Amino acid sequence: MKLLRSTDDGFVFQFARRERRLLLSILELYPLIPASYHRLSKTADPEQIAADQKLLDEALAAQKAENQRQLLAVLNEPGRFRLEADGYELTLSAEQVDWFLQVLNDVRVGSWLKLGCPDPSKEPPAEPTEDNVHYHVAMEFCGVVQSLLLQALDTRA
Repeated sequence: MKLLRSTDDGFVFQFARRERRLLLSILELYPLIPASYHRLSKTADPEQIAADQKLLDEALAAQKAENQRQLLAVLNEPGRFRLEADGYELTLSAEQVDWFLQVLNDVRVGSWLKLGCPDPSKEPPAEPTEDNVHYHVAMEFCGVVQSLLLQALDTRA
């Protein structure tokens, strides 16, 4: 996958057929971060901040629902992935790149959580198993796509 071009209207990315299939299967995991993960404070008395925590939970749920709606709309839009001789071309506006980064980050962090929050600097990484290999793949692939998207945004700076 690579950035083909940056235009005034957005960005055009190229994905090989396998990369497109992998991306679409990984995006099916969204949303992956559990609502209970986001806490206002780790030290405050939960009873004292319950109302504020509820507001945060509601705002995050609304944002995830909107991201999911937008993701489905964009990916199901006819011609969004145009088949070309060298693979598929995906065109995204700068705004779409921004929320796409949010969706990918949710899947990446959610995969990390599902894998038990591994810290390679403290322990050797656990070997993938049949039950969790898709989280390993999702976490790594999301990181690669996020890097590509950020590099594309950087071409505009």
